[in-house]
Amino acid sequence: MEERGNKTIMCSVLFLDIAEYSKKSVAGQISLKDRFNSYLSAAISSVPITDRIILDTGDGAAINFLGDIEDALKAALSLRESIAKEDPSVDPPLQVRVGINLGPVRLVRDINGQPNIVGDGINVAQRVMGFADINQILMSRSYYDAVSRLSPEYAGMFHFQGSRTDKHVREHEVYAVGHLGDKTTELAAANLLAEEEAKSPGHILAPVKIAWSSAASKLDVAIENAVVRFKQADPKQRAIYIGAIAVPVVLIGALLLKPTHHDKVPVSPDVGQMQAASGIQPTSAVAQVIAQPRAEGRAPDVAQHVTAAKPDPKKIVAGKPGSKKAVDQVKHPVVSHKVVEHKPTDKKVSAVATGSSAEQVKGAYLYIICKEGTKMFVDGTEKGKVVPTGLTVAVSPGQHKIIVTSRSGSLYTQNVELAPGKTVRIKPNFCD
Repeated sequence: MEERGNKTIMCSVLFLDIAEYSKKSVAGQISLKDRFNSYLSAAISSVPITDRIILDTGDGAAINFLGDIEDALKAALSLRESIAKEDPSVDPPLQVRVGINLGPVRLVRDINGQPNIVGDGINVAQRVMGFADINQILMSRSYYDAVSRLSPEYAGMFHFQGSRTDKHVREHEVYAVGHLGDKTTELAAANLLAEEEAKSPGHILAPVKIAWSSAASKLDVAIENAVVRFKQADPKQRAIYIGAIAVPVVLIGALLLKPTHHDKVPVSPDVGQMQAASGIQPTSAVAQVIAQPRAEGRAPDVAQHVTAAKPDPKKIVAGKPGSKKAVDQVKHPVVSHKVVEHKPTDKKVSAVATGSSAEQVKGAYLYIICKEGTKMFVDGTEKGKVVPTGLTVAVSPGQHKIIVTSRSGSLYTQNVELAPGKTVRIKPNFCD
């Protein structure tokens, strides 16, 4: 111990706090502290005395493990399991918050000559503990990096909770700890795969993939919101929505189909005589457009009427091109262009609205009301976070696997079978 006290060392620190300890009566505090000490002693019983230093904080404890870094995690899991097995009727209930950190500390002697520790390692452990919810275990990024790859049974136990800022405006990345051998979320394997891909040469494309995923996610949310608003709208509002989309489409179609003036080319007399003699009628671009077959059941956006004077075959006189008689009797067809804009009737607008509504009904929806920030995953893909008004997710009909995670690391899974047009409400137990 003396040799270690002469220098700064790296050790794992387990910081524990009894929730609402100061609000209890003296008898309640004694009961809580006795049970806490009993469970904590059992949790660290396998750790040699020379490899641990225990600091009593009054409403909790700080334990510094100088040997195996896994000892801190094992002690925290053992303590949580002992508390979970307590009789629910015991009053007051024992509730603790736990923080774990790996950092530098220096061994010193307190006023009584007993071993003590100071340094950033224990300070960060206390900050991480302060971010934890009741009966939750949080660990710092440094401890996560050291312990997450030590054992296969740890795979998937840890769930990234994000970055937290303490009162000194210092950022801390924290991870929630699930139960041994269990997966906190189905995203654990995906996170490991993402880290491995970041080390490969393909990591150059990672920012592009992230930006594309973010844009696609925002587009999905916008489409889903539009679908929900359309379903909730009354018939008049639906007609307005459809009109707002139909008017630009009709205008674009009219511009594409509008004939140009290049087809009005004067025909020389000789060419006209040859056409009249052979019975061929000149047609304009508008007439060609009208002659094209229209799609069955679809009203044309623009109606074009062409009136052409057909030459009477009886009046065509065979003769030389230059003969006066032939020229006098040959009349060029008169082509007039009349463009009439087609205005759909109310019945047709109603039919379009009905068709769009019927197509929307083919989808299915998931609905959840929970604490703000709760995330929903459908078949391994994040679909959004819960807001104060809840979260509605549009999915395809069929069977899906639903995963809901809270900000505190709680996990809820459910397999659902969705029929077309059906809405299923997801009710995780931690959302009550």
